[in-house]
Amino acid sequence: MTEAIYLDDSDRRSFEATVERVAGDRAVLDRTLFYPEGGGQPADAGTLTADGETWRVTDVQKRDTIYHALDGDPPPAGTTVRGELDWERREAHMRYHTAQHLLSALLLDEYDAETTGNQLYADRARIDCGYDRFTETDLADVTARMNELIERSMPVEWYELDRETAEETLDPDRTRIHLLPDSITEVRIVEVGDYDRTACAGTHVSNTDAIGEFTATGRETKGPEEERLSFELSD
Repeated sequence: MTEAIYLDDSDRRSFEATVERVAGDRAVLDRTLFYPEGGGQPADAGTLTADGETWRVTDVQKRDTIYHALDGDPPPAGTTVRGELDWERREAHMRYHTAQHLLSALLLDEYDAETTGNQLYADRARIDCGYDRFTETDLADVTARMNELIERSMPVEWYELDRETAEETLDPDRTRIHLLPDSITEVRIVEVGDYDRTACAGTHVSNTDAIGEFTATGRETKGPEEERLSFELSD
């Protein structure tokens, strides 16, 4: 099973690993910084290099282990490779993911709107939530409140709890542990200062001041009592 070192150190940009096996155009490494697609966060991109040859990592997926799709025949099992992340892409995903956590908490606190889904990109994001309809005034208020929260420079921390302890001690409306499969017994918790605490296996910035300026860019109705909010971040 690939060691997911991206869970502990979101700021690292490169690493060394050994190819454990090859499956078609995919390589399985003993350890990786490449985040596999999931939880609304896209897969990382970047390169693997070995013996003077370089492969582009075109996709990363987690199944029984983590598979790295490459743009050519992968290096054989036993090869030591150096992985380099496309850092601009990864950093954007971290900023948007942390902003999404803040937004989910804000919408729950101030609009009683629970998050039902989200999707992040490198230049925008969207969030679906249980709400009747947001107005233009709501969007302006959300933008102002989000920037107030970001400017508080809250630390972002992550750690693991066994599931039973997490379910007994944490607020279920915020952690949303009930959405996780029963097979998950260890829960990774992400905390944003004293404002939000939720279960999440994604990557994040270490302080809200790295998010940048938030702008709610639009809304659309996605069904009975469900709204989709779109947002962008700028430096």
